[in-house]
Amino acid sequence: MLKATKIRLYPRAEQAAFLNRQFGAVRFAYNTGLRIISHRYKRHGQSLSAKGDIKKLLPVAKKSRQYGWLKEADSVALAQACLHLDQAFQRFFDPKQKAGYPRFKSKRGKQSSYHCMSVKVGEDWIKVAKLGPIKAKVHRPIDGKLKSITLSRTVTGKHYASLLYETEQVAPPPLMDVDVAKVVGLDMGLSHLAIDSAGRKIANPRFLKKAQKNLKRKQQGLSRKSKGSAKGAKARLRLAKAHERVAHARNDFQHKLSRQIVDDNQAVVVETLKVKNMMKNAKLAKHIGDASWHALTEKLEYKAKEQGKPLVKIEPWFPSSKTCPLCQHKMDSMALNERDWTCPSCGTHHDRDINAALNIKHQGILKLKAEGLSVSAHRGSRKSGMSPVAA
Repeated sequence: MLKATKIRLYPRAEQAAFLNRQFGAVRFAYNTGLRIISHRYKRHGQSLSAKGDIKKLLPVAKKSRQYGWLKEADSVALAQACLHLDQAFQRFFDPKQKAGYPRFKSKRGKQSSYHCMSVKVGEDWIKVAKLGPIKAKVHRPIDGKLKSITLSRTVTGKHYASLLYETEQVAPPPLMDVDVAKVVGLDMGLSHLAIDSAGRKIANPRFLKKAQKNLKRKQQGLSRKSKGSAKGAKARLRLAKAHERVAHARNDFQHKLSRQIVDDNQAVVVETLKVKNMMKNAKLAKHIGDASWHALTEKLEYKAKEQGKPLVKIEPWFPSSKTCPLCQHKMDSMALNERDWTCPSCGTHHDRDINAALNIKHQGILKLKAEGLSVSAHRGSRKSGMSPVAA
């Protein structure tokens, strides 16, 4: 199995300066390739490939006087920047992904570089090409063959390393017999972040709303500073740290919640939402972004895959809220503010969110059966097929 671990780095002053030059070279390769491709297409109507044409220009640029400083950087990292540009264009031309045109990377944003040659890791250090051992906090043992290291620097100036390594652990076989009582359906919302088919409602922490006053005050302080001044740089750093705390709190909450859901069940059924379309609502966009449903679904997916448990995604147009799970009567329309309703066919009173979670669970069971899995009723006596693993 391939596993990844993200650790914190504490480089010395000269090492941090080298990393800054390394990140700058990677950013230069990406931005220059994007500029050449865009210019050639606009002026001459010719399409260049970042993976082929732009990558071949790197050795030529290193031999020139103007760009000879690129020799200091890791050649693998520069080549990987061209591959990342090629992937960005592939997403742009793919009609299914609907991604925008590739944009230039900013020196003020997050920086990263990929390394797969001459990489090593110790108890409290890592090493990449052209740089000595960097002090690191390796909080987990790396039991396996190290494949690559991706170095990164956040907007707040913190350095991290993502270690990708191959373990001897065999990927667990997928479960073929699933207990109905161990299948959970999840409905995502704003008042409650997630509602499961057992009736449990998980409150939405609203991390962004709680930090709104602090963020507003720091944003106003930044707007009063002169552009390019030293005080402006300090104010920008304070604002970035405040946003970072919000992101870390949200990420920590989602990791703990997804771990609990996956460990307590044998199969998870979620509804895929068109978040990009929902973000067009100006009144709810900030709250939808703060909920971060897509990130929670991704965490559920890889944790379930790690234990061999299926995660089923239901189409967004499935009428989970408007359908009665008992008699399958479907309401013609239902306003968003109607949080409970009574089925006109069987007279059953439903909570809108719990009803949606139940319908999502039933639809997921049908998909599991269609894929060849045995979904039987063991009345909760069957234990989970895999033991819990660390988050």
